[in-house]
Amino acid sequence: MAQKLWEKNVQVDKEVETFTVGKDREMDLYLAKYDVLGSMAHITMLESIGLLAKEELTVLLAELKNIYAVADRGEFVIEEGVEDVHSQVELMLTRRLGDIGKKIHSGRSRNDQVLLDLKLYTRAQIRELVELTNGLFEVLISQSNRYKEVLMPGYTHLQIAMPSSFGLWFGAYAESLADDLQMMQAAYKVCNRNPLGSAAGYGSSFPLNRQMTTDLLGFDSMDYNVVYAQMGRGKMERTVAFAMAGIAATLSKLAFDACMFNSQNFGFIKLPDQFTTGSSIMPHKKNPDVFELTRAKCNKIQGLPQQITLICNNLPSGYFRDLQIIKEVFLPAFDELKDCIRMVTHMMREVKVNDHILEDDKYALLFSVEEVNRLVLEGVPFRDAYKQVGLNIEVGKFTPNKAVSHTHEGSIGNLCNDSISALMQNIIDGFSFSKVNEAEKELLA
Repeated sequence: MAQKLWEKNVQVDKEVETFTVGKDREMDLYLAKYDVLGSMAHITMLESIGLLAKEELTVLLAELKNIYAVADRGEFVIEEGVEDVHSQVELMLTRRLGDIGKKIHSGRSRNDQVLLDLKLYTRAQIRELVELTNGLFEVLISQSNRYKEVLMPGYTHLQIAMPSSFGLWFGAYAESLADDLQMMQAAYKVCNRNPLGSAAGYGSSFPLNRQMTTDLLGFDSMDYNVVYAQMGRGKMERTVAFAMAGIAATLSKLAFDACMFNSQNFGFIKLPDQFTTGSSIMPHKKNPDVFELTRAKCNKIQGLPQQITLICNNLPSGYFRDLQIIKEVFLPAFDELKDCIRMVTHMMREVKVNDHILEDDKYALLFSVEEVNRLVLEGVPFRDAYKQVGLNIEVGKFTPNKAVSHTHEGSIGNLCNDSISALMQNIIDGFSFSKVNEAEKELLA
């Protein structure tokens, strides 16, 4: 059985070990290739300060690249009896290279290793989320432009209120995603700072070059204060979780709209058959299960920041094992959110729109405000016009004029989709993913 990095002569009780390790080995598989990437940067720095010989660095980097390739293919395994990803990587190195493999841990702790792994993993996941969210955004903007002339009812209090349009409906969710990515960009900037070199939270007596590892890994800056670097554990995850919750909230609201608008009582849209399921007893049913599951999953994701807060809320400075549990709720959440974005993108691309909704007389009162405004434009004071139209409605004399002319920015006749697209592009450009790409590519070259 492999010895743990911290183990001396006393072996831990088996039941205690099972409890304390928990799901860590399973969760660490998410982090494997990032642990290797961090080790490559760290030992490159160790060689520069004389803690590794040049030939030792060469063979270690070559072997770490092999391990990275294994992890990148999804074939990395944490063996039985090995505590975590850090131990497994070191074990694989020592098997191949002997005692040289034991030198990679100088000047760092498992504390700053896992901090680094989490940040490298998270920023990669954020990039995927941004790309997927932008793909959904493009579909929504395209559908907004395609259906900009098709009117639909707008609601307040679930009562018919004023004329809206599918251009507005699709476009509203597109712009919501732009704001969600603005929040995600702030979370990314919190994430993209280097904790490596903080060791167990109090630095090291080795003359570490933290700026070098910051540059090698493409971080914007380091977490300068070593105590704060440790305090960032949990804070970074919570901050990113809030940004994820923003995207999830937009998807959840869209899913509710789609389920409601797809129902027979509304009949505004028709979902693709391949995204619906039947009933075991009612042959006519086509249930919007994909949207219902999306709504539930996204509502669960909106609880993620609170879960993380409750795990780390009452901890003083310094490291505590409580923080391990955050991985169990945080790491799998990315895949769940990405799956939801993919599903919603497919459905929004294929959805069919009813372009004759407002021909139904039950929507006649939607046009009451239009009539009030028409009278005002003819010189009638607003309050008098409002009363006149209201009295006509009460006695059944209201006849709607269904011609709608809205011209101001963001209205039915002036969607501002070009401006919304420019806003989104500006936000995406602000992530500066290319800097990280180039750094990682160079490290692995």
